[in-house]
Amino acid sequence: MVWAPEQVAGSGTARTEGKPEPGSPAVPAGGRAGSGAALRDAPGLTALEVLRLLESGPRGLTEAQAEARLLRYGENAVPERRPSGRPWRFVRSLRDPFTTVLLCLALVSAAVASWGAACVIAVLVVVSAVLRTSGEYRAERSTAALRELIATTATVQRRAGAGAAGPVARAGAPARARGTAQGAAAREIPVDQLVPGDVIRLGPGDLVPADLRLLRASGLTVRQAPLTGESAPVAKYPVEVPGDGAGRTADRGAGLFERPELCFQGSSVASGSATAVVLATGADTVFAGTYRQPSGTDTGRPAGPRKPPRRSRRSRESAFDRSVNGISWTLIRFMLLTPPLVLMANAALRGRGLETLPFAVAVAVGLTPEMLPVIVTTALARGAALLARGGEVIVKRLPALHDLGAIDVLCTDKTGTLTQDRPVLDCSFGPDGRPAPEPLHWAAVNSLWTLQLAELPTPDALDEAVLEAAEDAFEELLAYEGIAALPFDPVRRTSCAVVRTEAAAAGPRLGTHTLVVKGAPEDVLERCARARAGGADTELDGAAREGLARLVAERTADGLRLLAVAVAERPARSGPYTPSDERGLTLVGFVGLRDALAPTAAAACAALARRGVAVKVLTGDHPGTVAHVCRELGLDTGPGAVLTADRIDGLTDAELARLAARTTAFARCTPEHKARIVGALRAGDGTGTRKGRAARKAAARTETDVPAPPRTVGFLGDGVNDLPALHACDVGVAPRDAVDVTREAADVVLASKDLNAIDDAVLAGRRSTANIATYLRITLSSNLGNVIAMLGAGLLLPFLPMLPAQVLVQNLCFDAVQLAFAFDRPGPAALRRPAVLRPADLLRYITGFGLLNAAADLATFGVLVLAVQGSGHPGGQDAFHAGWFTENLLTQALVMYLLRTGRRSAEGRAPGPVCAAVCALAVVGLLLPPSPLGPLLGMAALPPLYYGLLAAVLVLYGAGLAWAKARYDRRTAPETAPGPVPQP
Repeated sequence: MVWAPEQVAGSGTARTEGKPEPGSPAVPAGGRAGSGAALRDAPGLTALEVLRLLESGPRGLTEAQAEARLLRYGENAVPERRPSGRPWRFVRSLRDPFTTVLLCLALVSAAVASWGAACVIAVLVVVSAVLRTSGEYRAERSTAALRELIATTATVQRRAGAGAAGPVARAGAPARARGTAQGAAAREIPVDQLVPGDVIRLGPGDLVPADLRLLRASGLTVRQAPLTGESAPVAKYPVEVPGDGAGRTADRGAGLFERPELCFQGSSVASGSATAVVLATGADTVFAGTYRQPSGTDTGRPAGPRKPPRRSRRSRESAFDRSVNGISWTLIRFMLLTPPLVLMANAALRGRGLETLPFAVAVAVGLTPEMLPVIVTTALARGAALLARGGEVIVKRLPALHDLGAIDVLCTDKTGTLTQDRPVLDCSFGPDGRPAPEPLHWAAVNSLWTLQLAELPTPDALDEAVLEAAEDAFEELLAYEGIAALPFDPVRRTSCAVVRTEAAAAGPRLGTHTLVVKGAPEDVLERCARARAGGADTELDGAAREGLARLVAERTADGLRLLAVAVAERPARSGPYTPSDERGLTLVGFVGLRDALAPTAAAACAALARRGVAVKVLTGDHPGTVAHVCRELGLDTGPGAVLTADRIDGLTDAELARLAARTTAFARCTPEHKARIVGALRAGDGTGTRKGRAARKAAARTETDVPAPPRTVGFLGDGVNDLPALHACDVGVAPRDAVDVTREAADVVLASKDLNAIDDAVLAGRRSTANIATYLRITLSSNLGNVIAMLGAGLLLPFLPMLPAQVLVQNLCFDAVQLAFAFDRPGPAALRRPAVLRPADLLRYITGFGLLNAAADLATFGVLVLAVQGSGHPGGQDAFHAGWFTENLLTQALVMYLLRTGRRSAEGRAPGPVCAAVCALAVVGLLLPPSPLGPLLGMAALPPLYYGLLAAVLVLYGAGLAWAKARYDRRTAPETAPGPVPQP
């Protein structure tokens, strides 16, 4: 039984007497006594009391105890979102309005006995759903393979025999109750087998596998960036706090992540080693609490009821959802209007009744781009497959590829994405602020001999950075002989190396030793009595110390991590050196370090800028650090343009949207701040709506009140603190080595840390979206023209201009060749700016070109009347049907060739898939009517005069298309022109 802290609130052994009653406050909320939440929230407990409560000891649990607890608490794993099966994926792929209306059209076609149309529509819907299901299933398998690359073991101390906890058994217990002490053996076990009470060992580079309380530590620093966003490692060390309420050193109001004796799942060891006891595992950890409530909980507090999370990929529509829904409802209105219009017109003018219902349904089907689901899915799946084939990008959700092509803002965390989480030397300067080599020299001496003599398990990252910077002068460092070393201590925050030169070693037996101290500026300055600048030593008085404090503050505000370096001469001695010897030092200066940029970060940011994508940095780091990184990346933040979290808290959503639109860097951000910034960018301040645009024109705005229209936002992050933003954005991106839950929540996974892969993914998204947009423009404009012409001809002719079977065959031909759009190669103009499917723009396009197409069809109507009816051709209606069928296919081929995006630059010398499709469609249109299949479809051979007149119509129509396309390109050219490219 694990007891709550209320039982140890008193003093002496009485604190652990008795057992809690069911339902008493002794049992933590949620009914699970071993949750660890109460232990985390009770800084008044000593390590001994924690071990007692956990019924464990310094040598850990026995195997039998561990097995029992594993059955009780379950495996140490965050409940993962179970992957959907293929049947559910298939059903889910049908959940969009356009697919629904296609299925309704199929039912209507079946109701009027148009079985061919019903079957064709059903087959197209099923093919689209199968393609989407298989693509997402392959992506799920790829991300599952990435999970296998993550280390999943921990070093635990377990005892083979049964027995109590030995040294920490309750006072007064009989000796026989304590059991026999068994030797504890350290061994590797799977992380999911850890249980509360296990004693584990941590070393450099280890992932923290659960929530822990430190028992012993040596120079331990932990990276908590995945949880807090702070890039600098945090010192962790055991704290023994009296349990009687007197003299406590731990602050009950302090955040969990600031508690030095606690380590949390999701963090990793930067340096040092430790032994710790497991407080909480699985769903009871802070990590799991953050995962459970990604958009509204404080990551420093344990979350509520401990139950598996219900995952939703996001609570808002993505850019793809908005585009497809808008286009679908536009088409739905057209299709719902067409059949009643056809029936009423025929009834009023021709006296026809329900016998025209199949024709009306065929016209509605003719207006419908049946291939839209197949084209969309094929284009996106092909783009995702090409990215996955390169091994760099895995698209888990196919519509996310469209969203990548549509983003105009990419928000990114700094730590682990733009930077490598590895420090490098930036500068070395003296106490007067001027550049000086002496601080770097002595810092390297300290680092070298501390690593040599302290026998640390692994070099500290700061020491490695200093030694790497001093590599050219390594022989000078070897001129010193190491005497002793005091490694870095997180409490005193300094390290000390005692050396002497070879000349001193060759002299008298009692010479001098040089103490070289390096550490946090404020701690080193406390130990200094003098400062050395320009080769002269001066006493440090109050004014000098204030000047040094200002110098440190200025350089720290510029984003540097400073280490102060001081030396002192001491008479040689044979006894040991202690921290008390670090006094009366002479300050020689400071070395400044910064986070190393990811190798491809600057190039990736420049490439995204050329694509019209603004990069914004959201991090929990210091504002100066963020500004420094942005300058190195070529991101212009401007003076004072780093927005901090405290200012964000005082802004309304509209004010934040306007300020975020012109801000590049955001510092000191919590997970909630990141999600709010992303949401504000997506929503804008209301000026993106029709009313907002009118208000913007009517009101004169100041320079500080710049309108902020809605944006399409992507987010790149790798930590638990990035989860809320990943759920709030249009498309979430995570690198492969992101924490598991972040990688699961992302829509796109980068298989490597090469940020240029994001640019490749953006281009792939724009190619796919450009092909989809080209298909929609060409198909809808052509279909609209055909429907208008068919309605007009149907009212003027005493017979139907085309039979339902002919409409069906024509649509099948169109659908077959239009699949080529999914494999087309759009030109550079389509890739320069974010690609978004906007219903309003599409409606204007198809209206203009649809009317032009209708004019060509009506001209063909006149040609047919002249060539067939006027010449007394014996074919009559069959010849008229054949002529219109041929003209429709040829004009469709002409439209496909002339209106496709970037045809000249994309095709080059080799014929593209659209060219092959155009030729095939023209051949079918010319050869099908006179073939043996023509009479079966109600078509007859045409007179030669018709082909000559049709050629004239096609030439005029082609000239009109070329003129309209050139005019459209000129009007939209400013929107597609590339913007200025910032220099990295």
